[in-house]
Amino acid sequence: MINIPETGKKRIVIVGCGFAGLTLARKLKNAGFQVVIIDKHNYHQFPPLFYQVASAGLEASSILFPLRKIFQNYKDYHIRKAEVISVDSANNLLETTAGDVKYDYLVLAHGATNSYFGSVQMQQHSKGMKSIAEVLDLRNSILLNFENSLLAKDENERDILLNIVIIGGGPSGVEIAGALAEMNKYIIPKDYPELKNIRAKIYLIEAAGRVLNMMSQKSSDKAREFLEKSGVSVLTDTKATGCDETTVFFDSGMKISTGMIIWTAGIKGNLIEGFDPGCFGRSGRLIVDRFNKVIGYENIYALGDISLMSEGNFPNGHPQVAQVAIQQAKLLSVNLKRILKNQATEEFRYRDLGTMATIGRNLAVVELPFIKFQGLFGWYVWMFIHLMSIVGVKNKLVIFLNWAWKYFTYDQSTRLILRPKGHS
Repeated sequence: MINIPETGKKRIVIVGCGFAGLTLARKLKNAGFQVVIIDKHNYHQFPPLFYQVASAGLEASSILFPLRKIFQNYKDYHIRKAEVISVDSANNLLETTAGDVKYDYLVLAHGATNSYFGSVQMQQHSKGMKSIAEVLDLRNSILLNFENSLLAKDENERDILLNIVIIGGGPSGVEIAGALAEMNKYIIPKDYPELKNIRAKIYLIEAAGRVLNMMSQKSSDKAREFLEKSGVSVLTDTKATGCDETTVFFDSGMKISTGMIIWTAGIKGNLIEGFDPGCFGRSGRLIVDRFNKVIGYENIYALGDISLMSEGNFPNGHPQVAQVAIQQAKLLSVNLKRILKNQATEEFRYRDLGTMATIGRNLAVVELPFIKFQGLFGWYVWMFIHLMSIVGVKNKLVIFLNWAWKYFTYDQSTRLILRPKGHS
């Protein structure tokens, strides 16, 4: 068993400390529970800025925050670095790689991972952006391709190394495409003068008829316009059907030779054993009721990307975005306190606060419930909201200074290839 003292309080075990898990844990402070946090990392990460780390705009440490620092002054909170193996609901027991832990209430907030829709080739040859480890690997690989292009034996080999194919035209795909286009324009000519008149070719591939399909037609069109003006080739109504080490194949018969495939096209819930198969909906998400309770279980809840709730305008589940996770966690904290006091609980209702995406310097599209706008003002709004969402004053300051430096100098300072020993 994990070494956690029995205090006589009801124990809530939270699996994962992303947006949902962190929000819930904070809201339960001084609520009369013992809180146990299980996470495979010892830090909270900020996925909306993963693309900036991948494009060498930010250091990874600026979007990470140690969990133990966050909860230093929280009484009867226990953090264990471990991975979950399975749930034994009959005995209220969670099995982890660090041992077993008993729970009175179990909250699953362990998020999602890449979904390759069954393509083993894509899984093997593409780079994902769902964890800081993947993002750092992507940054290293992009920079390494630039370096190796200078050593290429011929133009064909060089072009393959400089071609970048991004599959998925949602916010992540659009943002990494815009960031790489900006890097291509301002950084590559200075760092690699031999490539000054060559540059990388960036392709954004989307199977649907437009990018940012969850936003309005106007925002989608504006995002495409911004991308194409930045030098990105946007291909919509185009589905990638497979790939190998140097080529991506499409349903139209077209193919693109490339040394870098970036996958942002789909996600699925992180699998956890021990549940009835009927609990899982599409993309491996756990089906929950309007109280975020996993169907068929009285004291197990799921939040955020791992949960699938049918509600009003969202019959097929809510979008897998931070605001859903945060709002669900806030309400669950209230409901758990009410359960402790034998009071009635409240159903979840999602309040859509808007959607946004940035395409690069001075360019963003923003849709709020009461207004839609694009361009420079949207970029300012995007920066402000993301900066305020970062955990830690120091992290906010570091990111702001990085952004300011990049804006005024047209430069970035994190173009480092850091690889484990034994890797070239």
